[in-house]
Amino acid sequence: MLVREDLNVPMEAGRISDDTRIRAARPTLEKLQQMGARVIVMSHLGRPEGKPNPELSLRPVAEAMGVRFVDDCLKPAGEMGEGEVVLLENVRFHPGDEENDPEFARRLAEQGEVYVNDAFAASHRSHASVVGVAHYLPAYAGYLMLAELEALHRALDDPRRPVVAVVGGAKVSTKAGVLAHLLPRVESLAVVGAMANTFFKARGAEVGSSLVEDSALDAARQVEREGGAKLVLPVDSVIARKAEPGALTRVAGVDGIEPGWMILDIGPATVALLGERLRGAGTVVWNGPAGVAEIPEFAAGTRALGEAIAGSGAFSLVGGGDTAAAVDKLGLTGFSHVSTGGGATLEAMEGKELPGVSILKEADGG
Repeated sequence: MLVREDLNVPMEAGRISDDTRIRAARPTLEKLQQMGARVIVMSHLGRPEGKPNPELSLRPVAEAMGVRFVDDCLKPAGEMGEGEVVLLENVRFHPGDEENDPEFARRLAEQGEVYVNDAFAASHRSHASVVGVAHYLPAYAGYLMLAELEALHRALDDPRRPVVAVVGGAKVSTKAGVLAHLLPRVESLAVVGAMANTFFKARGAEVGSSLVEDSALDAARQVEREGGAKLVLPVDSVIARKAEPGALTRVAGVDGIEPGWMILDIGPATVALLGERLRGAGTVVWNGPAGVAEIPEFAAGTRALGEAIAGSGAFSLVGGGDTAAAVDKLGLTGFSHVSTGGGATLEAMEGKELPGVSILKEADGG
């Protein structure tokens, strides 16, 4: 059984700093073990650019999983017992993976009789280990893949209304497609985080030294025109001179910010406004923190927003790597589904077809 997982875990000084993706892979791997399958796991780690890089080896991941490690993804795993799991070295140590080289995909596929894609987070990439092997083997979705697709379907295709979307993060340009795709599908669309600064400046507001994407001012104006009453922007903010721990902060409006000061979180009036919009929601989609949530002084808005979403009683889909990291760091719970998808979730929220999902629909496994 050849299984593609997303074990692209964050590493610090050669140690795993967050094992969320390892834990997310367990249900599929444990089920296959219970079935007595011999399981060969493929994954990538980082961006080694098609050549071996010891700092991006999956060996520490194999040790954390307690499984045997094979030091080249094209090297045969050898004799395996029933229910045994082995982890192959980083598939991106070979250029053929990102190139979706058919010969590389064929050699990977030789190691299994059935292919299972459980790596939703990598399924927006047309890589050999994601898409290519499905041309050679019957292909199926793993439990994590199915959970991600079901959550997206419930939130975007067949939602309980009203639908409220909250989109944050730094840049309008990276999420313009998400905003455009969500607008006709929701009753309320809240823009928070540094993205909102660009909307403020597009209105002519003075935002001091706040992060603004000047090249996206026209895009912000277009979203505001099309959004109308659906669009919700912050009405107050937490500002400081520096985005660093221990910084002196104060609550201010969203206009007339003095030079040298910057907007770094939403303020209490905005938290109350978003709480009103969330009350009675049937479905909530949240992508992007409300502020610089990794710094305690600017995390209160994200915490309050997360608590309001979790307590709304709505079906809640939390997506995006920064959002999932903030939820984990702040200890927020109670959501219907927290996606591990990162860029794949973002592309799905834009309405894009994911190659790793499309191939499963075409393959023998269905």
